[in-house]
Amino acid sequence: MIANRFISPLDHLIVGVDKALRVVGGVAAMSRPNPGAHAIDSELSDAERRHSAGLMRVNHVGEVCAQALYDSQASFAHTPQVRAQFEHAAREEEDHLAWCAQRLGELGSQPSVLNPLWYAGAYVMGSVAARIGDPVSLGFVVETERQVEAHLNSHLELLPQQDAKSRAIVDQMRIDEIAHAESAQAAGAAALPLPVKLAMRAMAKVMTTTAYRI
Repeated sequence: MIANRFISPLDHLIVGVDKALRVVGGVAAMSRPNPGAHAIDSELSDAERRHSAGLMRVNHVGEVCAQALYDSQASFAHTPQVRAQFEHAAREEEDHLAWCAQRLGELGSQPSVLNPLWYAGAYVMGSVAARIGDPVSLGFVVETERQVEAHLNSHLELLPQQDAKSRAIVDQMRIDEIAHAESAQAAGAAALPLPVKLAMRAMAKVMTTTAYRI
């Protein structure tokens, strides 16, 4: 039997840097089919196409941040069970990342040029939450996913009705985010103080407003 190889801090660093480069470089693999694959691609006006692209770029940025958050939280998790939960959620979030990137290409647009900044900021926040302890880290997930759920609900109202492909992707993302929040809550998430929640919402507002345009 081959002994388990010791994973050094340097190994973790190399893996983390590789993951970051792939995420900000737009390299993401989907493990599930794109929900919009079989939706009818109705004709969009130029204005509608730009609007859909802006919203899907915001969603793509959200998934870039999700990769950073879950990667950092898994790296600094205090128990194997919580680490495994973060890794599972990250795998589903990578599907979202790939779906959004594919839809952006179909809309003739591209991801945010500020993705490296978004990734770095989210990684720092996830690391801080994880180092405080698993209950706080899980609570951070619950609050993040609830905010994302509300954000995706608003996008289902804002997207052009005939943009069935984008709407199918956003709806499946919403379902997954709800499940992630419920799993984190069941695993022992701690409630975050109101000032922390408000700060998270303010930062999310800055990100979504900026990402819509660049």
